Amino acid sequence: MSKKKILFLTGSENQTTQMHAIAKQLPDYDCFFSQSFGDTVDVIFWTKMGWLEDTILSGHFKSEAEAYIEKNGLEYDYWAKKHKYDLVIHCTDMVVPHKLRKTKSIWVQEGMTDPVTPWARFTKKLGLPGYFAMNTSMNGTSNLVDIYCCASEGYKQHFVKLGAEADRFFPTGIPNYDNAQAYCENNFPHKDYVLVVTSDNREMLNEDDREEFIAHATKIANGRQMIFKLHPNEDFDRAIPEIQQLAPEGTLIYTTGNAHEMVANCAEYVGQYSTLVYTALSLGKPVSAYFDTETLKAQTPIQNGGDSARRIADIVREYIEYNGTGKQFLAQYKPNFLDNKKVAS
Repeated sequence: MSKKKILFLTGSENQTTQMHAIAKQLPDYDCFFSQSFGDTVDVIFWTKMGWLEDTILSGHFKSEAEAYIEKNGLEYDYWAKKHKYDLVIHCTDMVVPHKLRKTKSIWVQEGMTDPVTPWARFTKKLGLPGYFAMNTSMNGTSNLVDIYCCASEGYKQHFVKLGAEADRFFPTGIPNYDNAQAYCENNFPHKDYVLVVTSDNREMLNEDDREEFIAHATKIANGRQMIFKLHPNEDFDRAIPEIQQLAPEGTLIYTTGNAHEMVANCAEYVGQYSTLVYTALSLGKPVSAYFDTETLKAQTPIQNGGDSARRIADIVREYIEYNGTGKQFLAQYKPNFLDNKKVAS
């Protein structure tokens, strides 16, 4: 008998490695991967015109994910053309292909979502797809996926306030952000600096006073060594000269490298909108960010020693083998990691 097939939709490096971590927990299924895609007329047109090069649907995100998949010997099925799938695992629900909407589905939170702007609230009120918000603030709120695996109870409540259905959500923790302590053993050559983490606000056509942010970070550093870690989606040719001109002499700039290890070795964290702030909070670092600190603490991903991928895989395994609808499954299922009790199906 052939194995059941699961399609993992990938995106950024973080989303792609998260999906791979979950797939490793599911050797009893045939796992395939595809970059996230949209099959509506508008998304297809925008992609062909090159207007989505700074999103996970195209450009360097797609190229890097495909390179990772090839390097790791994973099966690639872009646009789900090769097989009919028994279950799909999404990294975003802002774009959910119509061809996959009748297939059992699970969403996995990547990390921090963007601030909810007035425009985002307006698009939500109009019932427009989440990508019209022009940022990730509506990711996790469409109710187009059967089951949602989120970072924490705090994030579950956040999504519910934005219109998500609470019964669909399980706070599983998320891979890459569920074992911050593990990043403390590393070979990053610097220690006890102020780490400054930027965001791709400008690339996503949002407001960003970079001069003011660098001045703010410099004031916090107060003469200490500064290291900037740039967002992978940033325009490096613009960002690097700005830092070199505005930051103190001797400031170091990284565009690549393990950012979690950089956080682990820092004395203080200064950021804009980056999920890395949760690694900093989990390790007890002093934190400055554009979000309220108490809100960030409430939303910090569950620290479960790196068990999130297994927890999500357990839900995948239970759901793919369940003979019934998503609503029927949710009505009778309780993950065993909540209290080691599961209602019999």
